[in-house]
Amino acid sequence: MVDVAVGFHAYFVMALIVLALVLFSNEKLPIASSSLFILVSLTLVFEWFPFSGEHGALHSYEFLTGFGHRALVAVCALMIAGQGLVRTGALDPIGRALAHYWSKSPQLVFLLTLVTGALLSAFVNNTPIVILLLPILITVSIKTGTSASSLLMPVGFATLMGGMSTTIGTSTNLLVVSFASELGVREFDMFDFFVPAILASSVGILYLWLVVPRIMPHREPLMPTTSARIFTAQLRIREGGAAEGSTLAEVIGMTDGQLEVIEILRGKEGVKLTPLPDIKIRTDDVIVVRDTPDNLKKLEALVGARLFSSDKRVDDDHPLKDNDQQIAEVVVVPGSVLEGRTLKEARFTDRYHLLVLALHRANRWKNQPGKRHTDEQKLNSGDVILVQGSKESIKRLKASRNVMVLDASTDLARSSKSYISLGIMLFIILTAASGLLPIEVSALTGVFLLLLTGCLRWRDATRALSAPVILIIVTSLAMGNALLETGGAAYLANQYVSLTHGWSPTAIMSGLMMVMAILTNVVSNNAAAVIGTPIAVSIATQLGLSAEAFVLAVLFGANMSFATPMAYQTNLLVMNAGNYRFYDFVKVGVPLTILMWIVFTLLLPWLYNF
Repeated sequence: MVDVAVGFHAYFVMALIVLALVLFSNEKLPIASSSLFILVSLTLVFEWFPFSGEHGALHSYEFLTGFGHRALVAVCALMIAGQGLVRTGALDPIGRALAHYWSKSPQLVFLLTLVTGALLSAFVNNTPIVILLLPILITVSIKTGTSASSLLMPVGFATLMGGMSTTIGTSTNLLVVSFASELGVREFDMFDFFVPAILASSVGILYLWLVVPRIMPHREPLMPTTSARIFTAQLRIREGGAAEGSTLAEVIGMTDGQLEVIEILRGKEGVKLTPLPDIKIRTDDVIVVRDTPDNLKKLEALVGARLFSSDKRVDDDHPLKDNDQQIAEVVVVPGSVLEGRTLKEARFTDRYHLLVLALHRANRWKNQPGKRHTDEQKLNSGDVILVQGSKESIKRLKASRNVMVLDASTDLARSSKSYISLGIMLFIILTAASGLLPIEVSALTGVFLLLLTGCLRWRDATRALSAPVILIIVTSLAMGNALLETGGAAYLANQYVSLTHGWSPTAIMSGLMMVMAILTNVVSNNAAAVIGTPIAVSIATQLGLSAEAFVLAVLFGANMSFATPMAYQTNLLVMNAGNYRFYDFVKVGVPLTILMWIVFTLLLPWLYNF
């Protein structure tokens, strides 16, 4: 162990990192805002209080180089390439095949689904994989009577485990590998840690397949199947009725504010009138409204009107019908144009011709049918919207890829360019794996080819990019660099080595991995990984051991995002789709984390001979 002297800048960076971890774990504050605050604070302090170390001065602008970092370029390019697969429906045949064979051998196909999800996530961001598989699993659970809660979480975790196995599997892997190479560690090739990751994942998948379905409690669907449906109908004002001669505001008052007016039609030509509060209601005016069948009958009596639907009187002999109507639960996915906007701002109803019934967040419905505030709620990734509309409208919504439709009854969209996008992704993987091109170059080339062949439009490409992901990567790189250059990494490594004095190298490495596993479930896995990488290299240097093993301990630990729903964005998708509770993740994720940790603790020392 060596003595490490640190000054103001190192202590400031360490304090800022602690603050960053607190901010990143705060769900109320957007992670992009937290990242920008940390980045600005770092640059301002080093600008006002210059730092000079053994490698010379550390300038504030150097913290901004992360925007041009090769790892960030690779991450962004791969996100866009993954969007190409989504837009063209290149992965949909896999989904169809799994859905087709499920009824024949459900247990075996469930295992095959877990393995498929893991293997695909080794090369493609796991978010589109989860979006592909969840609707299939939900439909299967409905048709077979199997609890969806026993299927969804295992598949989500399987994709996380698969992402550990290659350098391009997750943005975390790319960051750790790139940052470690800048610190003098040999740069890992694409499949350098494939074997230990697959061996550990195999054990994890067996746990997800055989154990989790038996310990996971049954969760009811998000909405009961008997949900009251909302209909658009017409109230034709009768002569002498209560509404005749009243203002619209007065008519709404007659219903205690329950009357939701879409538009008013007047005369034989059906001239559309804007439903202003002071407009006078006349005989034979048609008020277009929407509500449940029972409420519509009540409104008919309250305002003195006759209820019509498609020019047909609604009565006991001619009940209100919902021909060609479907109710669907749709989940806002990461990168959606709906994220961070209200339904009103996104013009959801006008754009998709769907009626919003309710909004689900944090396991409670924000709005019920007949209420008015749903369109004023800002949407987040993982929110579930209950919609009603025609089959064609829901199919168009599904094709937009802005949401995940939790119903696989409609055909999956697939374009004629699916094979082209699949071939381009294969080109990216093969050129990077063979060393023919660096991953950032092969991924950028792939993006260019996707745009050139029409598999993607520029709008799709920009939509695939996530500001929070970009900012947290840049901020994490800045914090990692500052920690290294100011001596903070060496100081923390020294403290860790001192704390673990007398431990075996295996125990020291294993302890570091567990610290990363705990940290990644509370804060961003990218932040945990980049901060942990220079510390791992410093620990290995002080112990005189291979830095590669310690870097992989950080990489694997930072990927164990199993124990909390906020640990990874797909966990939130799974949580809402399966109606899970926080404790469900703890119950399943903590044993899985411990299991993976034990396997890696056994494998890494064996692979690196210590």
